[in-house]
Amino acid sequence: MPDTMENRRIAPRLPLIIAVEVVEVDSGTRLSARTSDISRTGCYIDTLNPTPEGTRVRVKLSHGSEVLDLPAKIVYVSPRLGMGVQFDASLSAQQLALLDRWLAG
Repeated sequence: MPDTMENRRIAPRLPLIIAVEVVEVDSGTRLSARTSDISRTGCYIDTLNPTPEGTRVRVKLSHGSEVLDLPAKIVYVSPRLGMGVQFDASLSAQQLALLDRWLAG
């Protein structure tokens, strides 16, 4: 079986559209977009102008009246389509609980 991103994920991703603001840590460059899927460990962001792979970012997810601001890294880029984001492993129990609630629907 070919090696794909889906085969390497440690947490299942669920389709969920969430408004997101991505801020590059070093430059402060901001990008507004939306997710197409999300998990406890990352998400895919639909955007025509993805941030370069390896860039450290802050991902501000807004779902309903709730907001999560998470440190993350761009792990892969699909030019003119979007980018895969991996959340830092140091998320708090409160952040993970909120993500779990969103994932539960």
